[in-house]
Order: sequence, then C-alpha cells, then structure tokens
Amino acid sequence: MNARRLSPTTTKPGLFRTQLRDFWQFVRRPRLAPRLPARVAGSGLLADWLSLPPGWSMLRWVALLWVLNLVVLGPIAVAAASAAGAEHRLDLQAIPWLQALLWAPIVEELVFRYALRRFSHVLWLLPIAVVALLAGPTSSAQFGVIVLLLCCWAPLFAPRWRLTPQQVFRWAGSLRAYRQFFPWVMHGSCIAFAAIHLHNFDLLSTQWWILPWLVLPQWATGLVLAWVRVRVGIGAAMLMHGAFNAGPLFLVWLFVTLAPEIAF
Repeated sequence: MNARRLSPTTTKPGLFRTQLRDFWQFVRRPRLAPRLPARVAGSGLLADWLSLPPGWSMLRWVALLWVLNLVVLGPIAVAAASAAGAEHRLDLQAIPWLQALLWAPIVEELVFRYALRRFSHVLWLLPIAVVALLAGPTSSAQFGVIVLLLCCWAPLFAPRWRLTPQQVFRWAGSLRAYRQFFPWVMHGSCIAFAAIHLHNFDLLSTQWWILPWLVLPQWATGLVLAWVRVRVGIGAAMLMHGAFNAGPLFLVWLFVTLAPEIAF
C-alpha cells in the first residue's frame, strides 16, 4: 500500500506535525476514528480516562494554543471588546484559580465533550452537568458532579452496569446512525463551548455580530479539546483544559504582582 494513502495516525502518530495534520483533517471532516496511540491502550472506559498522548505532545499543544491566543486570537478578541464597549468580568483581586484549574475543566468537558464518544450517556449526564455548569462551584453542584463521575466510572466496579450482548448489538446500530451526524455534533459543541464564555463579559449593548469575535480563543481551544477527547480520551481533554487555563491566569497574576499600580 502506498504510504501516502495511510491515515496520519497510522504513519508516525508520535510526531507533532503528524498530529497537526490529523487535527486539520479532523476539523474539516470530523470522525470518531482512529485513536492516537496512548500510554493506556484500547478504547474502553479505563483508557478513556487514563490515556495520555505520546511524548510531550500535550505540552506542545498547550504551548501552541497559548501562542495562538496571545499573538492572534487574543488581540482580536480584545479589539472587538474595546470597539463594542464590552468589559471582562475577571476580578484581578480574586483570581479564580481553583475554578479555572479544576472545576471548569471537569464540568465543561462533561457538558461539551464527554458525550462525543459516549452519546448513550447524554440523557442522564447532560442535564445534571449543565445545571452544575450554570450554578457554579456551589456545594450542591459539587455533589452533583461527584455523583456524575461515580456514575461514569460505575461499570469499572459494578459488572451489572456493563452492556449485555443484546445491548451491544443495539448500540452498534445506534453508533452507525450517530457517525452520520457526528460532524454536526462536534462543531455544534465547539460553538456552544465558545458561546457559554460570553458570560465572562459585561456585554452592555454589544451588537450581535461582534459576539463571535469575543470568544474566538475559546472556539479554537474547543476544537483542539474536541480532537483530544475523540482521539485520546476524556481524561486527557480535562488535563489539557486545566493546563491551558493555567497560562492566562498566570500571566494575569504576574501582571498584578509586578505592576499593581497599572492593573488597578
């Protein structure tokens, strides 16, 4: 077989440029397969939570997103916000480290990307996850998220929660139908992920056509996280999400610490 006809993940999947090509193909034509080789092999529940991409590729993806947002998408969003009079709601005196590094990666991945590969869970998982997302890290919302995680992991510890052969057969038929709509689901989840971050702004009387420019960084980040979730697993997507959030918050903290007279 000609090597040019092979999938990028089949040739040299550990190479970062190969992953970049596969990501671009995924954005143009989203598909559920193939998986990237990872530290925990397979496509089961354990691999879905514990798999990590090979080598240092996750850090490279995070660094690429930081540079892209800092140099290109971030300035566009700032210019759009300035032109529209929209103000960011981030309180520089109370940087939400725990919410950005732990709560948001877990809850937002459950809402927007967990069901990309496990859409059979969407009916019972999504309503609770959306309520937790809208409520914020309150005690009741935290309890709900813990229950959700336990339900997601339950098949690992309770054999009766696993699919029977008859359910697997019905699942295969549903999966074939889902694959046809997967591109719409994937891109729709990225748009919804970006749109929810409009809540970070006091929009005032911002015109509707400016709104997409305000959340360009979140939209691009959502595309990468969707690719990681599908190609590697939900655990890797959560970890990358938290690592990505750490960069901007660290810059804000550094700016506030070194130049408080300008920040305030």
